[in-house]
Amino acid sequence: MPRFAFLIEYDGAPFSGWQRQAGRASVQGALEAALARLEPPPASGPHVTAAAGRTDAGVHATGQVAHVDLARDWPPFRLMEALNFHLRPAPVAILACAAVADDFHARFSALGRAYTYRFLCRRPPAVLDRGRVWRVGRALDIGAMRAGAAHLVGRHDFTTFRAALCQAKSPVKTVDAITLEELPCPGGTEIRLHVRARSFLHHQVRSFAGTLERVGAGAWPPGRVAEALAARDRAACAPVAPPGGLCMTGVLYADDPFADAAGG
Repeated sequence: MPRFAFLIEYDGAPFSGWQRQAGRASVQGALEAALARLEPPPASGPHVTAAAGRTDAGVHATGQVAHVDLARDWPPFRLMEALNFHLRPAPVAILACAAVADDFHARFSALGRAYTYRFLCRRPPAVLDRGRVWRVGRALDIGAMRAGAAHLVGRHDFTTFRAALCQAKSPVKTVDAITLEELPCPGGTEIRLHVRARSFLHHQVRSFAGTLERVGAGAWPPGRVAEALAARDRAACAPVAPPGGLCMTGVLYADDPFADAAGG
């Protein structure tokens, strides 16, 4: 059975997350339903997709990657076009499609993942970006946030910054890079938090964002981030940032499957 990889963009607001759940809308469910329209059973069995990351309810993506095995050897561009047709009106788009080797796995072949969290620092509400930023309603000190974020880079026990129900076998992860940029916007500024790591714990980036917001607001000194990390206690974390500001922006592989792909 030929295997195909997809580069996927979606608005996470109407979904319960990436993962298929009975009785709830999911990105995986929408994609698999579209695939079933292309290769209806019984000619083809159920199409089970695998993704690079299982984003939570309300979290968006511009660079999610998934793969699936199909019965038919589709031309990649035609497959992309057909899926986008059948995905409508769900807010999900296949940006690129590529035929990949049988041993390619969207999750296990990944060498790294990147997320961006957006803070909107202004009093007026978000209109065009509603549901895609966290409007904090005040200016944030990006210098203090950078100083706090520096404590989170490297290999650490991130128990403080993972959800209580996280199913990861170990809380030890390596964060490769954290950067923050400040951009002017009407009525205020926007701060973007970019985080890269091989893999993440459940709610890790949103926990980082909530904690760094406290630092930027002056409620926490930057050094308290190091104290929270060392505590290895979920209670030491600041409130978790809301999901709408988070976006999965990319997945790194040894060989980019979309380098010469349709739509890529």
